[in-house]
Order: sequence, then structure tokens, then C-alpha cells
Amino acid sequence: MTTALISLGANVAPPGRSLVETLEIALESVAGGEGITLRRRSRWFSTPAFPPGSGPDFVNAAAALETSLEPERLLGALHGAEQALGRVRTERPMRWAPRVCDLDLIAVGDLVLPDRATLARWMALDLGQAQTVAPPRLVLPHPRMHERGFVLAPLADIAPGWRHPATGRTVAQMLAALPAEELEGIRALE
Repeated sequence: MTTALISLGANVAPPGRSLVETLEIALESVAGGEGITLRRRSRWFSTPAFPPGSGPDFVNAAAALETSLEPERLLGALHGAEQALGRVRTERPMRWAPRVCDLDLIAVGDLVLPDRATLARWMALDLGQAQTVAPPRLVLPHPRMHERGFVLAPLADIAPGWRHPATGRTVAQMLAALPAEELEGIRALE
């Protein structure tokens, strides 16, 4: 069994359901799957849409899962939960568009996939490039996690000491290093 860290987010609620309820259903669906057990969930956070002005505020959280699945199969389980809640993935995704459910695989233990050089290339993309391209295959840890308050604030609730295998920095250190404007508007809901 390996610990996997995931990020949950939504800013478009289905009729008759809140954002938190939607994400709770998604997490229960994933954690109820074969080879996956929920270990911890962060508080729920309200976070501004990114980029600013691109939509309603999000609700975000993070979760630690214990899993026996290979990372690609775990990612498939996350995508399956998203699809069950109405998310449609397209060949050319609109990056950072409003979402009914967004489940991101942030890290699986201290794995670096597919390799350190590829991870470094994706981490080095500027914001414009990152908005228009997506990796053709799974890259772990998530190549943008270190610069996203909406990922790091919830992760700090459940895994402040998790250390990025490429940078050596902990979640707490990455969160503390963010510029103040990246944390503006992020607040715990519970």
C-alpha cells in the first residue's frame, strides 16, 4: 500500500446539490473503490477561481488515500468519479474552466513519473504555456502543485511534512513560500 495525495475542487454545483456535497460524493466513490482507502481529508476551503475572474469561487480540499493501485489506475478511478458526476473530458481541455468536479492526483508516495527530466520540463513551463498544453501522460508529482495555494492550503491540513521528491521542500515550506497574492481569498469553511 502506498499513500496518494489528491486535490478536490468544484465551482459549478449540479441542481439540488452543494459543491461540498458533490465533492463528498466524489471522494466516497473513489475511496469505495477496489484497492483504495480514505485515510484523511482536509477541511473544505473556499478559493477564488483561477485565473482571477474566470468563474465563481471554488470549494477545494485534499485527501490522503492508501492504495494498492498503480498511479495510472488510480488516476482512472479519479476520472471515473468525475465522469459519474457529470464532468466531460475533451481532447482539447479548457484549462482552468469552471468544473462540476475536479480530482487531481498530486502525488503517489515519493514517485517521480515518468522521470525527473520530464517533471522538470513541466514544472518550468510559464503560465501561458501551462494554460494551453497538458502532458500527454501522467506526470508526478503534479507539476504545478508548488505554486497553487488552492492545492497547498488543504494539503497542509493533512500532509504538511510530505516532501516533494524533486525539490526536497515540504508542503508547509511550499505554502510558506507562496506570494501573499496567491493566498488572497483562500479561507477554511469548517
